Amino acid sequence: MSQPPPPLLRDIVQRALTEDLSFGDITTSALFPKMRAARAEIVAHQEMVAAGIAVAREVFLAVDPALKIHGSIRDGQSVGPSTTLLVAAGDGRSLLMAERVALNFLQRLSGIATLTRQFCLAVRGFPTKILDTRKTTPGLRVLEKWAVRLGGGHNHRFTLSDGLLIKDNHLALLRTEGIDLQNACRQARIAGPHGIKVIVETQGLAEVKQAINGKADVILLDNMTPALVRKAVELIKGRALVEVSGGITLANAGDMARAGADFLSIGALTHSAPAADLSMDVSATGKRIRSGRT
Repeated sequence: MSQPPPPLLRDIVQRALTEDLSFGDITTSALFPKMRAARAEIVAHQEMVAAGIAVAREVFLAVDPALKIHGSIRDGQSVGPSTTLLVAAGDGRSLLMAERVALNFLQRLSGIATLTRQFCLAVRGFPTKILDTRKTTPGLRVLEKWAVRLGGGHNHRFTLSDGLLIKDNHLALLRTEGIDLQNACRQARIAGPHGIKVIVETQGLAEVKQAINGKADVILLDNMTPALVRKAVELIKGRALVEVSGGITLANAGDMARAGADFLSIGALTHSAPAADLSMDVSATGKRIRSGRT
């Protein structure tokens, strides 16, 4: 799975380090005035999909290009508890300064990839694809959507220019001008860029019928039960792809897929994924001096 372009990766990492180290690390400077040879291991404490190893590597090297980074675990690989994800060796002061930023990226991205994998497993056996949304952390969208792909999911829009998605608030404004959902679809197709699919959000079967008449390419069923999704799928009869969004959980994802959804778009993948349980343990000349377990 291709990672974000190196220049973009370096820019994100540098902003994170500037946030943490603008005025240095006064604790490390006070305790270690001289170079201290050390080794750090980042260890997983749960079953997870590793994501962000390339980012953590970039963090350590941005702090100190002389550090030596080792590890055989790849981004996107499933690992179990006690697995060492990455080893860094060199000046212990540099390891301590990079610790939190490296762990923040790894915990966040591995958490997203792990949750995505769980949703993919929940719909296993069905052709349904798991999609993310634009509900991402400002400034980290490219990394968070990469983590979704590492977990086996697919990316929805990266930006507002990536698709014609007519949502409830668009329709609320259009209705004040006498334009209904059906005509909104037609207007979007005429005025939008050539070849871009028209996706429209619907709140019930009446709006699904309007979307069909408007020849939408994808009909988004918002906050519907599996039973209502099944009725909508029967109504659509293959004339559009079916996307389901809102209220989707690991408990009901399989039911949504069974009802005939082509896509499940899930904001929780990026806005509510629990952080992965990781720690960084540092040792000098074989003696452990610190544990970064969160």
